[in-house]
Amino acid sequence: MRILVVEDDKKTSSFIAKALRAEGFAVDVLRDGDDALAAVEVTPFDAIVLDIMLIGRDGLSVVKQMRKQGNQTPVLLLSARGEVNERVEGLNAGAEDYLPKPFALEEVIARVRALVRSTRSRELPRAMDARSS
Repeated sequence: MRILVVEDDKKTSSFIAKALRAEGFAVDVLRDGDDALAAVEVTPFDAIVLDIMLIGRDGLSVVKQMRKQGNQTPVLLLSARGEVNERVEGLNAGAEDYLPKPFALEEVIARVRALVRSTRSRELPRAMDARSS
């Protein structure tokens, strides 16, 4: 499973990436929203952990643009902004999940696993339908 972590804070991105790698995920790390959009156009990821406040393009506009382009990779938004209206805005932008900072690393890992499971369970029926055709 390949995960993209987009977080401009080096310490936070390193912390998340190390934990996901320890769980057996292949992890790419970027710090810029524009770089993230470029990466998802050429690389298939199983899930994306995306900070909202980034260098360049912010995380909300990254998700909106991905969805506009038809990219349905599941996204977990991370943000220091955790008010209800901000979480709703993130989910309405197209993210599957939203986790306010500070967060427990175990919860990030569990949420990424849930995103990947959800995607796999949606893809399984399609793969079975394709085989029976």
